[in-house]
Amino acid sequence: MSERRLPWVIKYRPRRVEEVVGQDQAKKALREWLEEWLKGRVPSKRVALLYGPPGVGKTSLVEALARELNMEVLELNASDYRRRSDIERTVAVAAKKRPLFRRGLIILMDEVDGLDPKADEGGIEALMNVVKETLNPIIMTANDPWREHLRDLREYSLMVEFRELTNTQIIALLQRICESERLKCDKEALAYIAERSMGDARAAVNDLQTIAEGYREVTLDLARTIVKGREKTLNIWRTLSGVFYAKQAWMAKRAVTQSEEDYETLIAWLNDNIPKKYGDPQDLYRAYESLARATIFLNRSKAGEWGLLSYVFDLIGPGVAFARVSGKILEARYGFPERIRLMSQLKARRELREKLAEHLARRLLTSKRTVKNEVIPVLTVIFRNETDPTMAARLALGYRLDKDMIEYLAGPRTNDVLKAVEKIRKAKPEEIEHKKAKEEKTRKKESKGLDRYI
Repeated sequence: MSERRLPWVIKYRPRRVEEVVGQDQAKKALREWLEEWLKGRVPSKRVALLYGPPGVGKTSLVEALARELNMEVLELNASDYRRRSDIERTVAVAAKKRPLFRRGLIILMDEVDGLDPKADEGGIEALMNVVKETLNPIIMTANDPWREHLRDLREYSLMVEFRELTNTQIIALLQRICESERLKCDKEALAYIAERSMGDARAAVNDLQTIAEGYREVTLDLARTIVKGREKTLNIWRTLSGVFYAKQAWMAKRAVTQSEEDYETLIAWLNDNIPKKYGDPQDLYRAYESLARATIFLNRSKAGEWGLLSYVFDLIGPGVAFARVSGKILEARYGFPERIRLMSQLKARRELREKLAEHLARRLLTSKRTVKNEVIPVLTVIFRNETDPTMAARLALGYRLDKDMIEYLAGPRTNDVLKAVEKIRKAKPEEIEHKKAKEEKTRKKESKGLDRYI
């Protein structure tokens, strides 16, 4: 196939890790895990399970990392490991092979969530036997890793999440391809393609190539004519409606299992929107009790008891849907979760707290966690409640805190502390010593006064 006719998803597939769009946390986690294998240390998690929506770079990242780490990739199609015999013939053999000319071998298995525990009987059991004895890293991909038949596999897996790509990230990718192909591409057209792709970079690149090869330019009119919207799994608005207006239990459960939102986000949305739909106090009580139990089961699942995850679906889906017994459903509009809104608004403040903790941890020779839990609360009391801001000013100078850090600790008293800092900086050395001596004299005098009553 000539390069001109080569599909662009292949032609522009990332060759280096830095070319993979986004997914910084996944890049770091997977690289560290593979490097453990290359050092001869078998990690406690022998499988890396990459999960997330289609077209976000799961396979591309594996191939790019293998290229940078000089490792060979054996990519197996779903049909290669459906039945026990298939796994024993392919995966089991590859798990004990050693490459001749590379540092290591990666076994890449796509779409493991597509295994059917009934039709492919024995497949999961055979796969688990391979995982326990493999001499090579096994990487699996899945769109939905939380299916019941994958529970045992999750126990042995490093769970690596891939986030849906933003429109901005996809537009930047399309723009680079347009420049490389010397195409005239309207920014509005690229934005339209990115929006219709719904976070799927592979789909966006295919749409771009379809327009470009037919017309040698990409305009908004052409994009609107050729690119059709995709049926994606339920967005959050449809998810909420699917729960609140469900007629049967399976409808409510399907709404939450097909949602692209993570479970914490779903719980946050339901938490803030239940009172907008349920007006009866008894209905509200039952709905929030179900949501509270779901939170408990979700936390236990994350701690390793994955078998409890199915109860989370039941509780946030049918549990909330059928909590409404006596009252009618209200017609109020859905609202954005207040917790998520506040988290967004407080992002800058959280970043400043992290910066302050890191700064103080280096000076106090302790951990950031200790600083955040024990040091910052004490400093906040001193900076905000001491009548004389001199002590706070001296601490600020001693720890070399900048203006933002002082403002974080002092709050409404920031100006008083800053003025005290400037006053100390401008004071002559002899004045400072005189003030220290005076304070020491006062302290001794007060101490003698207390001795009379002891």
